Amino acid sequence: MKRSIHYPFLFLLFLATNKLSAQNLFSIPAFTGYATPLEQTNEDDEGDLFNSKTGVQNWRDKNQRLHYYCYLKNTGKLSVALLLKTEATGNHIKVKVAGKTFDVAVPENSQFVKVKTGPVNISTPGFYEIEISGAQNQSAKSSSVIADIQSLELSGDAAKDMHANLKPRRNAASVHLMYPLADTAKAVAFYNEVTVPQNSDQLYSYFMACGFARGYFGMQVNSETERRIIFSVWDAGNEAVDRNKVNDENRVKLFGKGENVIAGDFGNEGTGGHSHLVYNWKAGETYKFYVTALPDSATNSTIYTGYFFIPELQKWKLIASFKSPKDGKYLTHLYSFLEDFWGVNGNLYRKAYYNNQWIRTENGDWKPLTAATFSCDATGKALDRLDFGGGTENNSFYLWNGGFKNVNTKYGERFERISTTEKPNIDLYKNADSASQTESDKKLIFDSIAAGKLDTTGSINGVFYKLLKEGDGGFVNVNDTLTVNYKGWILNGETFDATKDKPATFPLNKLIKGWQYGLVKCKKGGKIRLIIPSALGYSIRARAEKIPPNSILLFDVEVLDIKKPLQ
Repeated sequence: MKRSIHYPFLFLLFLATNKLSAQNLFSIPAFTGYATPLEQTNEDDEGDLFNSKTGVQNWRDKNQRLHYYCYLKNTGKLSVALLLKTEATGNHIKVKVAGKTFDVAVPENSQFVKVKTGPVNISTPGFYEIEISGAQNQSAKSSSVIADIQSLELSGDAAKDMHANLKPRRNAASVHLMYPLADTAKAVAFYNEVTVPQNSDQLYSYFMACGFARGYFGMQVNSETERRIIFSVWDAGNEAVDRNKVNDENRVKLFGKGENVIAGDFGNEGTGGHSHLVYNWKAGETYKFYVTALPDSATNSTIYTGYFFIPELQKWKLIASFKSPKDGKYLTHLYSFLEDFWGVNGNLYRKAYYNNQWIRTENGDWKPLTAATFSCDATGKALDRLDFGGGTENNSFYLWNGGFKNVNTKYGERFERISTTEKPNIDLYKNADSASQTESDKKLIFDSIAAGKLDTTGSINGVFYKLLKEGDGGFVNVNDTLTVNYKGWILNGETFDATKDKPATFPLNKLIKGWQYGLVKCKKGGKIRLIIPSALGYSIRARAEKIPPNSILLFDVEVLDIKKPLQ
């Protein structure tokens, strides 16, 4: 996710003179405008057209229109003047406001000159657009600048107490939903659904579904040809910009990722581990997001994992799993947000519905989240922009920004929805990558056998096994309750679990499929080694600190006793 920067300029001239009440004069800096087609900018939202010190410059394209927006609280006459200049001869522009269009000759001058238009009559308070289009002289060279513009000056009765953005940051205000959660909840999973209505999926938008204290998970429009599902987790520590400065003990570590998922670093908004799937999500479709937390107080760490449901496959997909240091906590500070992360089109309207929120607690219970509190970023708090809001609609929470419509909520307002019984149905075993992962696991196992690292007696239902000791009792049945000694490790040889001082007892049919399938080849008193592909183990789930998603599991199991079910 990319967040726009705050510029270091003070712009004292505009802030001091934008509003002269005696004349009802209001000055709008030209650098606050928007262009269609969009201007080209870098990742810091800096380009050749809108300059945060001088205004509009290098405007050469006659087909490129400039747009400015203001909120008029009063009715009456409104006049618009522009501070213009150009080195070309005979250039004209057209200024359209309140349904009227004015032809303006651009002064051929090295200094800015004020040129007046209007007046127009404003009969209704509200948002108004001022559109400026180029009408460059046909005799001028195509490379000539149409006009440099320093500012727009609005005057007249309608300009009294008016509002416009005066700052270089052109992004719409970011808006958030904060979901209250009791400190005692011990949430290990957070589920949310997002629907972006038609024509609200503007370029450079991030519709974030599952945010938590250490990360965020949602979907983004990155370009005309690319959309992403993004899951990221912040590092520990206080470094805000450069991840190279983050000590290893504070760095989030990638624990696993799904097929075709790209993983790496991020910075400039805090630092951490980033992952994304290039996926062409569509407006009007509902998408499901699911994030889990696996805290480990012994190592003071938590493993956070993000899963995305692909509607056309009707299966969940692992995006990524990250181990977060200096943590050891459950999911807290749950939230969603809508962000316009690149200011070039911050004038456009965006909206998203957030539906059917749930948490799963440590003991396995699902609980709905039916309340949310509205908040916004500094742009909204300062009322630099007035076009943002949220609420409830059709029993969904929603957020919106941009489009220069009237704000419909306030900071800290609480929304509520009716609880439903649509708790999530999460099946991570038959996942989007299960077929390819099965083939990958087989290859790893066969390669290890060929290299002499593993040895087997045979296989059953996909589980490879080797009898280490022949038992003298009856065979294990899947409905039996077993007393066993065991040791479990992954292919790299790292042990993740084992019995220690005493054996373990449990019903076999409550354990992973790999045990259920493989142990029926062992008798009471016997010992068996199981080599379990990930699909028959924990699949794409992260389990404990040493079992990444999609891990092949190995177990040595000694069957000490078999208790048959009661007839």
